[in-house]
Amino acid sequence: MNDLGKALSDIAVLRAQMAQNCEFRGYGPTTLAATGVLATIAAVAQQHYLPDPGVDIRGYLMLWVSTAALSIILIGIEVVTRSRRVHCGLADEMIYLAVEQMLPAIGAAILVTAVLVHSAPTALWLLPGLWQILLSLGMFASSRSVPRLMRAGGLWYLSTGLACIAFAHGANAFSPLAMGLPFGLGQGLAAAALRFPGEVDEES
Repeated sequence: MNDLGKALSDIAVLRAQMAQNCEFRGYGPTTLAATGVLATIAAVAQQHYLPDPGVDIRGYLMLWVSTAALSIILIGIEVVTRSRRVHCGLADEMIYLAVEQMLPAIGAAILVTAVLVHSAPTALWLLPGLWQILLSLGMFASSRSVPRLMRAGGLWYLSTGLACIAFAHGANAFSPLAMGLPFGLGQGLAAAALRFPGEVDEES
């Protein structure tokens, strides 16, 4: 029985090592593009329905947190279904690795948002930039597993996040462009990278 347990443990370790050396192809271009469209729609909605988000910060947070949550759900569903189709026997290990790489950044974004809301509301204007910087860290953490062109996404979100902190304050704080433009273009660029010839064999 001990020998069987050791053999199963060795197999699990080997499968995990194989997953780390494989390119993760669970992200699909259509869903990534759709999340960029969602960000653009949210920015338009903010422009029309939240003309002064600095006053209605709760509405601002509800809009963008719900947009992010919906995007994560859509991407998560596709990661599971696409990985089971593309990675076959290694699907579970590939999914676990993808979640392990992105979860710290997502968790940090949630915690930073909660802390600023409860302890530093005057600093909430930093959120768009911080969200983008944290996403860039998640993308950098995933850089060894994703197609090469997608790795530029980490630099994109780092750059836009820093730009938001530098310029989107004062009268420009909570501008819909601070979220809609970086995420709309960023997700669109990521989708285009996946559709680039030779990056993937099949589309979502």
